Amino acid sequence: MSATTTTTATTSTQTTRATKTNTATRANPATASTEEKQNPGQLNSVQLNVVTLVNMERATASGSLTDSMYMMDNSIGGSGQGTSRLETVCKQGQVINWIIRPIDMEKRLDGSWPPMPKINNIVFLDTEAGDDEDVAEHKLCTELKIYGMPDRMRSPLTPVYYYWAGVVLSTAKPGLYHYRLLLELEQEHSKEKVYLNTVQHPALRVIGI
Repeated sequence: MSATTTTTATTSTQTTRATKTNTATRANPATASTEEKQNPGQLNSVQLNVVTLVNMERATASGSLTDSMYMMDNSIGGSGQGTSRLETVCKQGQVINWIIRPIDMEKRLDGSWPPMPKINNIVFLDTEAGDDEDVAEHKLCTELKIYGMPDRMRSPLTPVYYYWAGVVLSTAKPGLYHYRLLLELEQEHSKEKVYLNTVQHPALRVIGI
């Protein structure tokens, strides 16, 4: 058999196999659907970090988080990066870490650290129209709590970063869930704390797996 004949036969065989594969996929759409679900982006085993940066001087001076809070995350397909209305895309059973930092995080010449922010609470809001400022009736996350060193143990020479973490319930209904952050802000040259709520609420967009 000549080289030309061999090449033609091989090409014909590959074309036939490809045709059979495409025909089988069309004949069984469930197979294609299963393959798509196996790699829909991030896995629910990947932890998501929601990072909030706070302009401490502006927030404490104005008594508001408006134009003083900037949020980012590492989710795939989210929106509102760099704003206070961040929408984080997550999956059922996924771990979410809420991390907060001041914009000014540099250690000072005297060895002290600038005022620090702290998340005092994360409150998920009702999804019913007209009740979107009310506390949600059903829990969305389990093990939702704060992590970090106690205030009374902290030295001015030791920076402490507080964060919250929780796991989206595996039974959570897919949808958009807004939440409110209650922040505690330290003040420069004062022992008094400032407590502020988010006015524009970020959200988790839960998708099924």
